[in-house]
Amino acid sequence: MTDIVNTEQAAAWNGPEGAHWAEHNPADGGFNAELTAPLLTAANIRPDDHVLDIGCGTGETTRLAARQARDGHAVGIDLSAAMLQQARAAAEAAGLGNVAFEEGDAQAYPFAAGRYQVAISRFGIMFFADPVAAFANIGRALRPGGRLVFVCPRSMADNDWYVVPLSALHKRLGTATLPESGMFSLADPAHTTDVLTRAGFSEVTLRPLDAPMDFGADAHAAADGYLGSGPVLAVLEQPGGLTRATARDLLADALRPYESPDGVRIPGGHWLVVARRPTENLSARGAHRPRPGR
Repeated sequence: MTDIVNTEQAAAWNGPEGAHWAEHNPADGGFNAELTAPLLTAANIRPDDHVLDIGCGTGETTRLAARQARDGHAVGIDLSAAMLQQARAAAEAAGLGNVAFEEGDAQAYPFAAGRYQVAISRFGIMFFADPVAAFANIGRALRPGGRLVFVCPRSMADNDWYVVPLSALHKRLGTATLPESGMFSLADPAHTTDVLTRAGFSEVTLRPLDAPMDFGADAHAAADGYLGSGPVLAVLEQPGGLTRATARDLLADALRPYESPDGVRIPGGHWLVVARRPTENLSARGAHRPRPGR
């Protein structure tokens, strides 16, 4: 593994949370699978493109990108060794020879400069320790004119899949409001545009994308999926807090209204973000600042 800047996230994704999501986020599909088609459509991957997948998890989007870039290559990077183990196994089973996976921190990873035409991410870019530095590093990996396309959550209030189960737990604890979560660090479109602009990107656009999140066959399966997630683990770790069994029952009760013949599907509001690395050779932080005397 290369140098890690985001040590807190590395510990989480190579600890209980990473192991949990490796088990509950299958190699094909997963809770945010509805976001995949819009992401790849916007990415417009061509047959000879080289594609970088940030926060690739178990590698579904990386493999799909590799199939579209059949004469090119796709590389997925993630902090979680457990999820990458699944990703590599799935790629080998699919017989994909143009895909690879790297364990590392995208904020500090020494990507080859100008290697990729496209960088994509499905829910993999919200937790950077320094988002400007991270996106600048990703930008350097893109060729001039290269595209960055990612999906991230909008505000907490737009995402029942987060608010409903977490509110049930915090209500039992007597907490009036939900704590802030890094999950929503890019919810403000003005902030996201500013971050990407300071990182050296141009032509930044954000389009609302509403899609349900899939959490399991029924309410109890969905509750099991939530139990190992970071926000729920934080609740369970509070002194004198809820037991795992109590939390599971509370989660199942909260999720039961979302049961359907297709499983537990909960509304979510997201941004589909597209940006471009300028064709000029501009520095990440100085690209959009006027020069002295002008």
